[in-house]
Amino acid sequence: MNTTSDHSQQNSKSAVLAVAKRQLVQDALFHRVTQLFSLVVLVALLGIIISLFVNALPTFSKFGFKFLWYVEWDIIKGEFGAAISIVGTILSAGIAMILAVPLAFGIAVFLTETCPVWLRRPLGTAVELLAAVPSIIYGMFGLFVFAPVFSEFMQVPLQSVLNGMPIVGWLFGGATNGLGIMAAGIILAFMVLPFVAAVMRDVFEITPVILRESAYGLGCTTWEVVRKVVLPYTQKGVIGGVMLGLGRALGETMAVTFVIGNANRLPTSLFSPGTSIASVLANEFGEAEGLHFNTLFALGFLLFCITFIVLSIAKWLINRTEKSKGL
Repeated sequence: MNTTSDHSQQNSKSAVLAVAKRQLVQDALFHRVTQLFSLVVLVALLGIIISLFVNALPTFSKFGFKFLWYVEWDIIKGEFGAAISIVGTILSAGIAMILAVPLAFGIAVFLTETCPVWLRRPLGTAVELLAAVPSIIYGMFGLFVFAPVFSEFMQVPLQSVLNGMPIVGWLFGGATNGLGIMAAGIILAFMVLPFVAAVMRDVFEITPVILRESAYGLGCTTWEVVRKVVLPYTQKGVIGGVMLGLGRALGETMAVTFVIGNANRLPTSLFSPGTSIASVLANEFGEAEGLHFNTLFALGFLLFCITFIVLSIAKWLINRTEKSKGL
């Protein structure tokens, strides 16, 4: 009997050890596989950066830091500057975020706090479907539908009322043909709105119900619950959604190319035609050669740098806010 019991215990221990060994092997394999996936992303990112910089090196060697604020863009003479494209990119993306973020916040609050249950799903699906529309469709809509309406019902009235006024009048000068920096910013706002709204809605929904109910039980209004409970709890996600939209706005190509006007000169008003880094790449990459080809790579590298700086600032803001809270 004792011998049988000892054998049973030994077999049980062997089985447990075998299972533990198998689990250790599985964990180690899982760790290495996921690590490999992460390294593939990192290697791909480094490859993109290196390829952009190597191809852009002739332009940086010729123009140096002057390339950043040089406004000349003459393919024949081989004189290139990134200032016009940088200004157009930042202005159009800035206008888009100024318009899109408040709208996205309102949509997210409505869907999570005050929307009737029967309307919540179809309205949320409609917002998500906007994110699935290809950018070229937005561009075609902007050129053939939005631009004529924008020209007749917004540009002309605004220019007739505000043009010539001190301080703000110069913002509304220029041709009223429906194309330009402002039009590009509005189209970009349409494009980034569903991304920002969807992210905000999702992070608002993860706020624990007990926190909301506690705030309402203390007599808080819906706005006070959103401002004092939901927003502090979901701050990281909200900033992440805004940065996602800003990244989309900075790098958008086809939609901006359709409506920005594609003029290689600094804009003098919101209605002036301009250009962006992405639209320059789309318009000129197919025919570029020599230094012109290298300059387009330099613009791509600058766009990457701008995006990296924006994300770094966002991360810094998040860390600063957490430190102020004592987290």
